[in-house]
Amino acid sequence: MRVFRGMSAARVPSAVRAVLCCVPGAVAVGLLLMCALFAGPGASGAPGRAGDAPVAFAGLGERAGVTGRYPTMPAAAAPVRRAVGHPAVRPRVVPRAQWLAGAVREPPPARYADRVQAVFVHHTDSPNSYDCADTPRIIRYLYAGQVEGRQWDDIGYNFLVDRCGTVYEGRAGGIDRAVVGAHTQGFNRESVGIAAIGTFTAGVPVPRAMTDALAALAAWKLGLSDVDPRSTVGLVSSHSLSKYPAGTSGHFSAVSGHNDGYYTHCPGAALTAALPAIRQAAARLQNR
Repeated sequence: MRVFRGMSAARVPSAVRAVLCCVPGAVAVGLLLMCALFAGPGASGAPGRAGDAPVAFAGLGERAGVTGRYPTMPAAAAPVRRAVGHPAVRPRVVPRAQWLAGAVREPPPARYADRVQAVFVHHTDSPNSYDCADTPRIIRYLYAGQVEGRQWDDIGYNFLVDRCGTVYEGRAGGIDRAVVGAHTQGFNRESVGIAAIGTFTAGVPVPRAMTDALAALAAWKLGLSDVDPRSTVGLVSSHSLSKYPAGTSGHFSAVSGHNDGYYTHCPGAALTAALPAIRQAAARLQNR
């Protein structure tokens, strides 16, 4: 999900460079790290909390705790949603502990919205030819690029999906809650960010297992708020670097691409073209 390029190698922390020199496939891993540095959810302000001020790398997220008129809730007040109306089966989600492997810092307390109204689909703009058994290591390097490279407090995406259709928990806070992530600048509140691991520009095949997993995850998360994946929803922008000035409403498909809310090519032309079918599949999984 590249938005800006050009950060020098000196910006990559020495600890990360040392790791890259020791692992197999250092070239591919280096690409992943650079992707995470350049293309990960845009942040500024407090370390690791996507910021609402203008940023040097205008990426994807605003502060995890949206300020001002649209406050988030502390954990104690955040509801655990139980689907009503049109529930969908929860897909298997690999917990973050399985990819973190005790690698890095403890995340801060999560911030919450009252519900999820929209899904924003992303791609990680990283190599596609990975072995799915290597996905936890790939996510660790994406995480390192955001947390160590950009001083974020956690990975920005709420979930990540690999080419084999395995769903991984991303940002901490609870998969069944409306965790405010750092993925779509201006529209992190009341949304969930799902990253497809790979690069899906025009002409690149999107694996069926991946689109099936995206549909299942969208159906379940939207079903917790009884939102039809084919519907149009309104979200209020919290950041004027999005396509909508702060405080104004944007209208989105309930399953949208990152480029619907921000000026970027993410999630790539191929994955963008797959979104209508993903919406329909998610609706079927909700028995609509």
